Amino acid sequence: MPTPRYEYRYRKPQRRHFRLRWLILFVLLAALISYPFIEPGMLTVQEHTYAVKNLPVNLRNLRIVFASDFHQCAWFSQERVDETVQMINDLDADIVVLGGDYAMDSDGAIRFFETLPHIQARLGVFGVPGNHDRTVPESNLRLLVSQMKECGITPLVNTVSRVKVGQSYVYLAGVDDFYNGFPDVAGVASQVRADDFVIFAGHTPDLIPDMLKARSADNDTHWYDLALFGHTHGGQINFWGYTPFSNLAPEVSARYLTGWMEENRAAILVSNGVGTSVAPIRLFARPQIHLITLKAR
Repeated sequence: MPTPRYEYRYRKPQRRHFRLRWLILFVLLAALISYPFIEPGMLTVQEHTYAVKNLPVNLRNLRIVFASDFHQCAWFSQERVDETVQMINDLDADIVVLGGDYAMDSDGAIRFFETLPHIQARLGVFGVPGNHDRTVPESNLRLLVSQMKECGITPLVNTVSRVKVGQSYVYLAGVDDFYNGFPDVAGVASQVRADDFVIFAGHTPDLIPDMLKARSADNDTHWYDLALFGHTHGGQINFWGYTPFSNLAPEVSARYLTGWMEENRAAILVSNGVGTSVAPIRLFARPQIHLITLKAR
């Protein structure tokens, strides 16, 4: 029987699969780095239906749009402001509420309204100031309020505005900024009654503890029906609830960071807002505007 012969051939190692793995890893890493800069441009419309007990017939199907925290600046240009206003106008709102922080300081906030396109709403547009809008000098508040009125926007700075809808009324109550202003939540609450339909607007959910303690003219803590806040940006960087840049005061519950909730027989909405602060990045906290439709419970 012949002795078998063995041949040994040298083969170069196959590197194609090795290179492919590195390419995939590189693409994933690039996506991870770039995504926080992409998310700020992913503005969405969040639609909510709010069922209200004993809602007057004239207020049924009322459409309320809420937009907050534009932060117009170098990376949130006039073009992006114009596009956002167009999105708002396309929603065919009855009432539009603006939640403050229109630019990065009070001078910028005044310029924001000087160049703001017309916002369409059948019953009116209302706005509160944010902490960035209330930077020094204090005299800029008067200029800001004046410029908002020039745009057809009703400023809500510790005031209540009444809007007639058929034979019913909607009350828009709003306060000055929590951090840099002089908010009077108790004062606006005392101007309405428990059976009025009240939309309360403030820039930050830091106002919620005072809101829950305030009482109406007839001494009822159920003085508002819908409360709207911004400021938090949803954390802006949000790792499934862990937000290293959360800007809520320590005494305010983290549950008020973002979203829709009910307390005191009323609805509370905290928006992620439209723009960004400090840097043009977001992570798992997409920018939002909101369309709320009232229904009878």
